[in-house]
Amino acid sequence: MNKLSEGSTMLWASLLICDAKSCLLFLFLFFMILVLLMRRRNSSNFPPGPWWISSWGKISVVLDHHAIGKMSEKYGRIFSLRGLSDKAVCVSGYKLVSDVLVTQGEHFVDCHVSALDNHIFQGHGIFRSNGYKWRRQRQFLIGQIKNCVYGKRTLELHIQQECASLCEAMQAEGGRPFNPHAVVINAAANVIATLAFGKRFDYDCSDFQSFLKLRARTALLKADPLVQLYSEFLRLMRRKSGQHMTILNNYTKLAAFVKKQIEKHKEDWDPFHHRDFIDSYIGEIDKRRKDTEAGFTVDNLVYCILDLFEAGTETITSTLLWALLFMIKYPGVQRKVHSEIDRVIGNSRPPCPSDRLNMPYTNAVLHETLRAGRVLPSNRPRLTSIDATVGGHLIPEGTLMFAHLSSVLNDKSEWETPDHFNPKHFLDDLGSFHQREAFFPFSAGRRACLGESLAWMELFLFFTSLLQKFTFAPRDGAELSLEAQGKDILSPAPFQLRISPQ
Repeated sequence: MNKLSEGSTMLWASLLICDAKSCLLFLFLFFMILVLLMRRRNSSNFPPGPWWISSWGKISVVLDHHAIGKMSEKYGRIFSLRGLSDKAVCVSGYKLVSDVLVTQGEHFVDCHVSALDNHIFQGHGIFRSNGYKWRRQRQFLIGQIKNCVYGKRTLELHIQQECASLCEAMQAEGGRPFNPHAVVINAAANVIATLAFGKRFDYDCSDFQSFLKLRARTALLKADPLVQLYSEFLRLMRRKSGQHMTILNNYTKLAAFVKKQIEKHKEDWDPFHHRDFIDSYIGEIDKRRKDTEAGFTVDNLVYCILDLFEAGTETITSTLLWALLFMIKYPGVQRKVHSEIDRVIGNSRPPCPSDRLNMPYTNAVLHETLRAGRVLPSNRPRLTSIDATVGGHLIPEGTLMFAHLSSVLNDKSEWETPDHFNPKHFLDDLGSFHQREAFFPFSAGRRACLGESLAWMELFLFFTSLLQKFTFAPRDGAELSLEAQGKDILSPAPFQLRISPQ
């Protein structure tokens, strides 16, 4: 009898547990449906678009420029994605992107930081900070870069010397086919090294090569959507294995390389003579000791320098590779550039930044390279700071905002032949250079590339120095592809070329 009673008790307990689970499941589903209905109710004027209820997780993880381009074809130039935990709006085309980044830029100035980046950077650096700290850091960096472009600590001579080193490295190939990526990225990275550390590194310097290769491997890992998705789940991030741990360990090594340079600077730092960015930043740390909110610390200096390498290495490298590829694909354009270089510069002196004003065709070719290459296809996602209206739609505070830069550079209402490489896009009827409003290669507004002036100096000097010395041709008459690869930065697929003296 006791056994029967015990069995009955266990049965009732099991039924109660099942009922409790069913009740909790029902309440959870009811709550989620209620949330969705409230979101729909509160966003009656929200842009059209699908709900994002997917096992892939957060919208910010998987929405890249490829997805934005395909979805804009279906839903229009402004559309939305709504998920269980976040919602996003994507804008395409010159008018809408300009409205978001420039006209209403103050409403979309804060950047969204992924869980992985937040874990790595801890709010340090320039690209992943917001508010007062971001404004003070950006203001300081812009001042330093202006000084390197126009001021006493100009990088012009250093870049010219780097151009000579790049030409020597290419000349050393002896006319054999080679992939230009390695030497080009060394040259681009050395400009940032000179800006930050006050020195360049030989192309065979093992420490610097290890630093560059580690950066490249880490960027590839971070671009993997599975890694981004994995990082969104904090419980999984606490695990001590996985690719996210490889990324974290890699950043520790990258930071150690930079810290080593900072420690060397501290040994002979002169408050009255700043040699480079590190020296100036150390002075700013001392100057702003009481302004702790501005974030001038050694840790922040480390990640600002890593941000400079991130922004100033891959973008310049990819743009120069696109430029060389376009010269090979369009030999008639290459001949015109050669002709203008011969006429304006000759071969008795290196190119200088002031030559650009007298070289409208070469200037147009570089602009068209950035337009057709679309090196930066999309903005980092922004956070809407207040309720705003874009394209007649209400964008609630807290909404993620994606600006599709590629669509501006490929806008059929702004460009005569958007799908073709055409330097005439930037030339008037008299052959003079003509700037276009719908040209956002480095983004626009308050978060536009802070090193744009330095980037133009680099691109012009590297490109004209190479074309002054060499003629570029494909390997054994091979047909090279113009297909782009990459996620955050678009570059040509690996290719080989041959050079001959110009």
